[in-house]
This record gives sequence, C-alpha cells and structure tokens, in this order.
Amino acid sequence: MLFKQQALLRQKLFVLGSLAIGSVLYLVARVGTLDRLQPICPIENRLTQPEPAQIPLRTLQFKRGLLHELRKGNATKEQIHLHNLVQQLPRAIIIGVRKGGTRALLEMLNLHPAVVKASQEIHFFDNDQNYARGTDWYRGKMPFSFPHQITIEKSPAYFITEEVPERIFKMNSSIKLLIIVREPTTRAVSDYTQVLEGKERKNKTYHKFEKLAIDTNTCEVNTKYKAVRTSIYTKHLERWLKYFPVEQFHIVDGDRLITDPLPELQLVERFLNLPSRISQYNLYFNATRGFYCLRFNIIFNKCLAGSKGRIHPEVDPSVVTKLQKFFHPFNQKFSQITGRTFNWP
Repeated sequence: MLFKQQALLRQKLFVLGSLAIGSVLYLVARVGTLDRLQPICPIENRLTQPEPAQIPLRTLQFKRGLLHELRKGNATKEQIHLHNLVQQLPRAIIIGVRKGGTRALLEMLNLHPAVVKASQEIHFFDNDQNYARGTDWYRGKMPFSFPHQITIEKSPAYFITEEVPERIFKMNSSIKLLIIVREPTTRAVSDYTQVLEGKERKNKTYHKFEKLAIDTNTCEVNTKYKAVRTSIYTKHLERWLKYFPVEQFHIVDGDRLITDPLPELQLVERFLNLPSRISQYNLYFNATRGFYCLRFNIIFNKCLAGSKGRIHPEVDPSVVTKLQKFFHPFNQKFSQITGRTFNWP
C-alpha cells in the first residue's frame, strides 16, 4: 500500500515538474519574441533607430566585381549589354590642386556606390595632343558604369593650365568642379618634395627649397617658381570664373581631409546631389601610415599608396614665415570668393 502511494506521489511530482518546466520554456520563448519585436513596434523607437552605417554590401560587391572585370578587359559585349553598362563623360572633375590631396579625395569618393572613378589621370584638357583626339577618345578612357552612376576623373594640372576652363566649358557648361586645397606653404613644400624624390631616384642633384622659393637677387618670394605659383589659388580660380559661376565649384579642405575626412566627404556628397552613403564605417585610421584608410566592406580594405605622406625636408623658418605672409592676402581673397574659410596663418 505504501509502495503504491509513493509511486503515485512520484507520478504527480513528475507531471507538475513537467508543467513547470514547460511554463518556464514558454515564458522564455515569449519574452525572447517580445524582445525581438520591441524595437520594431513602438513609433518612438522606430524614429530613434539609426540607419545602418555600412554601404550595402551587395551593391558594392556587384559593382566592384563586374566593373573590375571590365577594367581588365575580361567582360564580353554580351555582359556589357546585359547589364546596361556605358562609358560616360564625367559629370564632375577634380581639377586640382597638385599635392592638395586629389588622389585621396578621388579614392574616398569612390566609396560611394553611385560614384565610379577613372583610375588614371587622363590629361585630356591640358594636353594638346590628347585634346586633338576628340571627345570620343576621352569617353573611351572612362570606366564602364551603370547609367545612374556619376563618373569622376581627376587631373590636377587642369587647375593651372590656361586653356582648360574654356575646353571643359565647351564639353559641358554645367559640369561640377572640385578643387582641393591645402595651406599654400605646406602645399609648395610638398610639391618640392615630390620633385626632389624623383631627382634622387635618378641620382640627380637638386636645389634646396629655400633657393627656389626665394629670389636671391631681391630676397623676395620667387613667383616664377611653379610650386609657389600653383599655391596662389585665387589667381587660377579667377581664370575659371570667366567661364563658370562660383556655384559650380566646391572647395575641399585638404588639411581637414587628412585629419577628419568624413565631414568633408559629406559636403561633397551634398554638392554632387548624392544620397549620403559614406559613413565612419568606411574610414579607419592607420596609425602606422598616419592616414585614414578605406573600408569598402567586411572583406575589402584599401590604403593609399606609400608615396602619400612623404616626409618633408626641414625649411628655414624665416622662409616659411615670408611665404605665409606672401600668400596671406591671396588666401583672404580666395575665401571671399568661395565662401570657404581655413585655419591657415
């Protein structure tokens, strides 16, 4: 009798235990479901949810893969026709300035899924031989793209070459023009450093920067030195304004692009009427290089070439001061014309 009572008690405890465990599991599952639904249902939560930081990977992967094959010449005419790919004339050009950060700007803009870049400098408008080949030749140098994408090229010599503004105007009077500038003295020294490195590779000697930048006869700034002339931004811009209104130019702060690139890129997105797609996710600081590198997706990253960020030679402080004083009134006029201010001396 006692044995039967104990067996019955154990059976009841088993049933109660099973019900209890089942109830716990149901509540866990229910709470989990509610947790998953919680951010979706309330209106206030929908409004405060940030947009994803990443550029859609599918768009980028398809773009990178197919367009890379086209650049290598591996795509067939059928593939080009199937995907409605075209070679478009640029709707925006980075026209300068040399050593202002044109390559960095082009590569960073290429993070945007609606932008396709010409990999090489075309030098169409500043080279008489190339220009004589005509617009069809120029178009043939452009990358394949989808019709909704914007093709951008960069040739920094355009900014200082006299014939270029009229030539670009004849091709497209409504084209958008990007100019990236750095503090003029720093830019001039960077210009000199690049030429110096080229001379050293060929085992050739070269004058010191001070001797080139300062006229030894007058002890004044040598405006015949090309690195100095290029840094007089307002003189070159005035020539462009004979053909294009100031609204068709966007000035990029090249110094800020080095230290804090995202705000500069967002300004360019707005200027080009592009939806905001470049985010902090796409930019990460490389402490070894001292520059921001690019993150296209979880697989593909890219840093600029090792030639970027050359160490500048030391320049006599008195020469630096003289150059900064020389450039100052030109800088003020450049800011007045463009509406862009800079943290320059």
